[in-house]
Amino acid sequence: MNNNSIHANPSKSRSPRHRAREFALQGLYQWLLNNEDSGVIDAHIRQAHGFDKADREHFDALLHGAINNSIALREDFAPLIDRTIAELSPIEHAVLLIGAYELKNHIEIPYRVVINEAVELTKSFGGLDGHKYVNGVLDKLAAKLRPNEVAAK
Repeated sequence: MNNNSIHANPSKSRSPRHRAREFALQGLYQWLLNNEDSGVIDAHIRQAHGFDKADREHFDALLHGAINNSIALREDFAPLIDRTIAELSPIEHAVLLIGAYELKNHIEIPYRVVINEAVELTKSFGGLDGHKYVNGVLDKLAAKLRPNEVAAK
């Protein structure tokens, strides 16, 4: 990870929405490490290779929604983690923000899809077992935020 950024390497098999999540993760990573202005981050990411194949609307919603609502999103998942927010890796923190934002604000996306996407992002960019941690936290958060959907499965 050079220059405090991660680089999405979109493959041909990835959906536009998955690519949007990869680029949102990159932006949130930069925001968490450098506290850069979201507009600067947004402009930088839009110039990245492969961004033209991402779902731009979903990218906008995730990046700006997670940043603008970060306090409330952290309040949602903080009781479900076994450490302080500051002790989360930047990747886990960013993925949890994305997952929490989608669970709360995109009910048209099934909760299992939100969790699976978060797990895939963490497997691609995070530490060795980070995906298991993210899976457990978002599974508990889904039960809290979408109890009827979770109970129906």
